[in-house]
Amino acid sequence: MKKSTPFFFLKDIDPTVKEKVFEQDYETKLSIKGVRVVELNYFVEEDGDFGEILRITNGEVEGFPGFRIAQVNRTRLNSQAIKAWHFHVKQHVLWYISPAFNLFVGLWDIRNNSSTKGNVMRVLLGQGKSTILLIPPGVAHGSANFSQNPVNLYYFTNCQFNKRQPDEKRLPWDSLGESFWLPQRDK
Repeated sequence: MKKSTPFFFLKDIDPTVKEKVFEQDYETKLSIKGVRVVELNYFVEEDGDFGEILRITNGEVEGFPGFRIAQVNRTRLNSQAIKAWHFHVKQHVLWYISPAFNLFVGLWDIRNNSSTKGNVMRVLLGQGKSTILLIPPGVAHGSANFSQNPVNLYYFTNCQFNKRQPDEKRLPWDSLGESFWLPQRDK
């Protein structure tokens, strides 16, 4: 039996494959001023799980100073659906997805005077984690459901919806290109 080499060296890669090899970038991704992703208390046990969504003290959501809930909503995204882009002028919004589901969220800073103007973020909600996402006014947002099942998105706003004067403006779903709404693949 031939003695095996304990390590594999890059110089030993097939030359036809070597030119395709790259390293994934694990550095911090772009951020957007005012956007926050907060991990929540989530406990998995043998008989199920328990997760906190919000704690409210004196009408204010803990962890989000000044955020007072004015309305709670739910929307369902069907399998393979894309809902984008929209933004609010006054309203802050908190988005929540159950850890049992997955939702891809796109965020785009379209505020002219923002220090992060033009930045985009790609955020995954759910995926076995209990997180909540804060989206400030002027940050365009949307979502895509890559899964085969519908996903319920729960969101909490600090302004009530007024259908006569909605605080909601829209942009075409493909404003950043159709490829923005596709899962990123290795190069």
